[in-house]
Amino acid sequence: MLRMTVMVPSVVAVSSSSDYTFSKPNLPSIDLVAGFGVVGDVHSGPLIRHRYLVDQDPTQPNLRQVLLIQQELLESLAEGGHEVGAGQLGDNITTRGLDLHALPTGTRLRLGNSALVELTGLRQPCPQVDDFQDGLTTVLRHQDAEGNSVHAAGVMGIVLDGGTVKPGDRIELDTPPEPHQPLVYIPDSHKPTRPPGVP
Repeated sequence: MLRMTVMVPSVVAVSSSSDYTFSKPNLPSIDLVAGFGVVGDVHSGPLIRHRYLVDQDPTQPNLRQVLLIQQELLESLAEGGHEVGAGQLGDNITTRGLDLHALPTGTRLRLGNSALVELTGLRQPCPQVDDFQDGLTTVLRHQDAEGNSVHAAGVMGIVLDGGTVKPGDRIELDTPPEPHQPLVYIPDSHKPTRPPGVP
């Protein structure tokens, strides 16, 4: 009898940096705070922390409190000759078992026992990606066979409920009501689809 293995979505690694470094070191755990982000991370806060966007308008709400990247993407990059580890693309949370880029805007991820993150948009590969590894930007940002722009550099989110997140934590998925809206590059993304506390 054939047995099918169902992969339970989980956290592979967690990372954080207090400085504007491209890569973030792996940590045993990180603490998420509602409306703020990752404790001690330079991109956390209620208002935008991305340096380029701060220069444009520092009063923008921070829809980039957490960056998530799937381990499957890193493995795919390795097959193409780009060795990239968890946290090296600036991700705070590296996952396995979820196609993050295919999830709709407003998807909520329960991480571990209590932390809750709502996905707000796609991460745009910046010039620092090629500074990290030459040619990597072209892999992460390209056009598909139909000419559509593809961004595969991770997804951004905001923290709705705080909590500690560590490698091995399970991830529970909660998608918003239909019709679903795809995740888009974050300057064009929507505000959170469901206010905190709204199922």
